[in-house]
Amino acid sequence: MSVLEMKVPSPGESITEVEIAAWLVEDGDYVEKDQPIAEVDSDKATLELPAEESGIITLKAEEGDAVQVGSVVCLIDTSAAKPSGDAPAKAEETKVEKKVEAPKVAPTAPAAPAATYATGTASPAAKKVLAEKGMETTAVKGTGKDGRITKEDAVKAVPSMGTQPANGTRGTERKKMSMLRRKVAERLVAVKNETAMLTTFNEVNMQPIFDLRTEYKEAFKARHGVGLGFMSFFTLAVVRALKMYPDVNSMIDGDFQIRQDFQDISIAVSGPKGLMVPVVRNAENLSFRGVESEVKRLAIRARDGQITIDEMTGGTFTITNGGVFGSMLSTPIINPPQSGILGMHNIVNRPMAVNGGVVIQPIMYVALSYDHRIVDGRESVGFLVAVKEALENPLEFLMDNNPTKALEM
Repeated sequence: MSVLEMKVPSPGESITEVEIAAWLVEDGDYVEKDQPIAEVDSDKATLELPAEESGIITLKAEEGDAVQVGSVVCLIDTSAAKPSGDAPAKAEETKVEKKVEAPKVAPTAPAAPAATYATGTASPAAKKVLAEKGMETTAVKGTGKDGRITKEDAVKAVPSMGTQPANGTRGTERKKMSMLRRKVAERLVAVKNETAMLTTFNEVNMQPIFDLRTEYKEAFKARHGVGLGFMSFFTLAVVRALKMYPDVNSMIDGDFQIRQDFQDISIAVSGPKGLMVPVVRNAENLSFRGVESEVKRLAIRARDGQITIDEMTGGTFTITNGGVFGSMLSTPIINPPQSGILGMHNIVNRPMAVNGGVVIQPIMYVALSYDHRIVDGRESVGFLVAVKEALENPLEFLMDNNPTKALEM
């Protein structure tokens, strides 16, 4: 018998622990070499774990378990022969036979006296947890000796949500967050606590972009095989503004300010495991076609769960579009260690004063959140005005007054 120990590979530098998100096979299954057998979550991405050899698999970890990189998660008996076609059926017959066996009747033991919960006696640790939840000890049933409330009982206790109505259900579900979601939560709290984050707002008249897209989108798609969306306009407008206000494209490292002379733009996209932020590298060198193609490629990889850690690391500025979900206005949270993030929102027809008259125009509110430790008010406001300026006059500032040439590149 030859047994292979499969260990958790390192998904990336500085990652020491992963979580078994899902087993794609069952204990005792025959697996083929390179067959995906599990999905593992790190704090940055979800990755598939392929079988290193063919054979019968024995699982050594449960779904939801956090395991160290390098630890054994399953065994593969490589000497086992591949089952024949009727083997699964025989196995199923065996299972059925086992199910219909008459159960063994054990002698009836005298019923244990019911634990008394009325006293609500709690351990010191349990009292502290309940106090934080604003709960009385009498509202919790203890599972300890003589009905004593343990810390675990207190942690699992759910505060009352009022008197239950006669009709209707009031169920609750306790679900462990994925490692990725826990890491996102940790980072967001750290940003609020460790940065001097402020947000400035402005509005953008999207009519000039609407006009350009109406005129050129069909030819653009036919030529390049990708749609002419809003993201290319916003990305190129951000690249121009970052060149004008380089402090927004910098970050803090201890007592030092690090300025980049390139623009790697992180684009927030929604994936099956939550929000992902892949990076468009060297966006300053990309055309409209280049941005749209790269955004589409990264979005598809994020949606299909194929995005890698390298593709989400190292951005210098972030763009997030809450407008696709209907958001009118928000204060986006900085993506550390970056110093700025631009929030896009939905486009709504609103009355605007144009040349002394009131005209209905498609308007988007935009928001720039920035780290005030490194970006001053002049730079932040100037940056957002520069973005607005480029979006409201893309012909001059993004296309050099030659849209045909700009969109053919």
